[in-house]
Amino acid sequence: MDFSFMSVMWLGTPLWLWASFFALVIAILSFDLGILHKENKEINVAESVKLSAFYIALGLSFGGFVWWYLGAESGLAYMTGFVVEKTLALDNVFVIALIFSFFAVPRIYQHRVLFWGILGVIVLRAIMIGVGATLVAEFSWVLYIFAAFLVFTGIKMLVMKEAEPDVSDNMLVRFMRSRFNVTEEHHGERFFVKLVNPKTGKMTWFITPLFMALVMVEVADVIFAVDSVPAIFAITTDPFIVYTSNIFAILGLRALYFALAAMIHRFRYLKPALAVVLIFIGSKIFVADLLGLEKFPAALSLGVTFAIIAMGVVWSLVKTREDQQPA
Repeated sequence: MDFSFMSVMWLGTPLWLWASFFALVIAILSFDLGILHKENKEINVAESVKLSAFYIALGLSFGGFVWWYLGAESGLAYMTGFVVEKTLALDNVFVIALIFSFFAVPRIYQHRVLFWGILGVIVLRAIMIGVGATLVAEFSWVLYIFAAFLVFTGIKMLVMKEAEPDVSDNMLVRFMRSRFNVTEEHHGERFFVKLVNPKTGKMTWFITPLFMALVMVEVADVIFAVDSVPAIFAITTDPFIVYTSNIFAILGLRALYFALAAMIHRFRYLKPALAVVLIFIGSKIFVADLLGLEKFPAALSLGVTFAIIAMGVVWSLVKTREDQQPA
């Protein structure tokens, strides 16, 4: 069989490299669902930390491969994107925790929601990144709009006090409850269940709170992608680096969720650090133009990004520990 077509370039990267990446992702998800979590069970903090370390190691290892095969600049861009996307994913944990709490999703079924949520993310991010890559390739000035949006978003995060989202008042939740048959109670791990409709007396399909939670998790990712996709394009315009760093950062979100959900309050000052990162990533495009540089140095970009996030994490842990100590 002739496999020469695999060497064809697609979006600037050989087709075999794209195919290998997707094969790796499918293998990881199959191993996760088919072996590690074949049966529904609660994931404790210790298991969550181990799985998170495993996924982070996978993401960094892939970054090492990118560095070796595509060069140092691509490797640095991947690592910067991975760090930024991983940090942005942490911000998503708080919203997911609110969603699970509102729909009273038992811990034993939360992994199932997050797993199917990840599959949706893989598809949705591919569409959003594909559109973004097309726009940047056709209209280079779009990159400056992305950069300005990041600076605006970062400043907004710094100066505006963020209110806790009210899931009960969410327009999508109200829409689903008004247009579909919805059960008030959970039915195990099922997203849909056939029950007697009290209005008609006939057997009718109902959607369960578990499915509503899944929809809300997917919508939350789309909202967060509005920040994360421009952020990664401000780091690199290579679609392969953009997409792979996104997906590897998100793949471990399920595992990381169970470790962070119980201690999200310890990262109180991570959001301001993330805001500064967004401002830095957005502004460096304009700074490079002012200095007459073709690109902002990738190594410096990674170093500054990592330093800001690290300071945010350390400061959060120190300050929250002090707040917990008795006076």
